[in-house]
Amino acid sequence: MCRLLCVRGRAGFPMDEHLAPFTRIARDSREYQGHGWGCAWLEDGRWRLYHNIRPIWEDTWRPSGRTTLLLAHARSAFRDEGIQVENNMPFHDGERVFIFNGELHGVRIKERGRIGAEKVFNFVKRFDRGNFRLALERGLGVIQRRTRYVRAMNLIVAGASRRIHFATAFREDPGYFQMHRATLGDTRVISSEPYPGPSRATAAWSPIPNGTVATF
Repeated sequence: MCRLLCVRGRAGFPMDEHLAPFTRIARDSREYQGHGWGCAWLEDGRWRLYHNIRPIWEDTWRPSGRTTLLLAHARSAFRDEGIQVENNMPFHDGERVFIFNGELHGVRIKERGRIGAEKVFNFVKRFDRGNFRLALERGLGVIQRRTRYVRAMNLIVAGASRRIHFATAFREDPGYFQMHRATLGDTRVISSEPYPGPSRATAAWSPIPNGTVATF
C-alpha cells in the first residue's frame, strides 16, 4: 500500500529536506511504491500540485523553495490496477487536498470516484457541516460498518487554512500501516515511517495510536 507524508511549519521549511527522505522511504519499502507519486504545497496561500506516473525515486523533479504546508504520496496500486496519472494523489477538490493509504474489502457504499480512495474522500465530505473532524468520525464510521474487512484506512486532509485532519485505522501489520508523527522545532510531521530530522534537528518520533481521528 501507499506511503504518506504531511509537513506543516509556522515559519516555512525547505521542501526537499522532507521529500528527499520520503523518496528513500518509498524506494526502500517492502511493498512496491512505484505506481507514481504526487505532492501538494501552499504557495502564496494557494495550492500547487504535481503528479507523475513514474516512481518518485526515478523522477528528478522536485518543487523548489520553501512552504508552510506540504503533502506527498507515493502510490502502490491495489492489485496493480488503474495505473494512470489521474489516479495519483494528492486529490484536490478546489478547497482541500487528500492523501490515502489503505485496503478495504467488500465496501458497500455508493459514491463517485475513479478509485476507492477518491470515493472515501467524497463520501466523508457528505457529512461535513462545518466541522470536518466530526465529518471524518461519522463518515469513516459508516464506511467501517459497511465494509466486510478493513485491512487499513489511513488518510490526511488539509485545507489552505493549514488545518490538518487525519485518521488511522488498521487490523493487521502495525509495522507497516501504523503512521508516526514528530515535532522538529516549529515544524510538525506525519509520515508512514520515521526519518532523520533535517539540518541537525532532533526528530522525536512517536507512533500514532490505532483508531485515531484528530486535527491540528
